[in-house]
Amino acid sequence: MATKYKCGVCGYIYDPETGEPRTKTDPGTSFEELPDLWRCPKCGAGKIRFTALK
Repeated sequence: MATKYKCGVCGYIYDPETGEPRTKTDPGTSFEELPDLWRCPKCGAGKIRFTALK
């Protein structure tokens, strides 16, 4: 099971198993594989604002 990441600003959860259609991120894309400039599709926060969920 891939690790999910939560945005510390708005609470959006990035799930690698589903990807993110709004940012054209394919299912199976790990958080680490996202481009450095990737932003939260809900609030626009940068990757640095995300934390791994256990």
